[in-house]
Amino acid sequence: MGKQIEFTWPVRVYYEDTDAGGVVYYANYLKFLERARTECLRELGFEQDQLKQEYGIIFAVHGLSIQYQKPAVFNDALTVTAEIVDTGKARLTFKQMITRDKDNTRICSAEVVIACLNAEKFSPTRIPAQILEVLHGS
Repeated sequence: MGKQIEFTWPVRVYYEDTDAGGVVYYANYLKFLERARTECLRELGFEQDQLKQEYGIIFAVHGLSIQYQKPAVFNDALTVTAEIVDTGKARLTFKQMITRDKDNTRICSAEVVIACLNAEKFSPTRIPAQILEVLHGS
């Protein structure tokens, strides 16, 4: 791949993010990771709705592997990273991590494979060349 793309996004844990035990509900970490990937693409100049309108594509999670190390709790300030570590003809692979700001504790880490899909047929399609050029630093 060309240049390495790394992105960070701040997240605050709200009461609504926690479960009965007072810790972030496990599925909510997936939402935090999703927001960071979306903001990463936005910073690169690609809005999700514009990708659909201009290129006829959407990006969707194809697969993921996540490891939970420590819990986050109400009012924690977190940093979520999104690093594009690989691109294929119709996929992007992100390496992501969530850490707690006050003590730099790793909360969880994940590898997420994103598929490029035809927005009408929901079938795999090539990532447009203009997007790959930006991702590869051309």
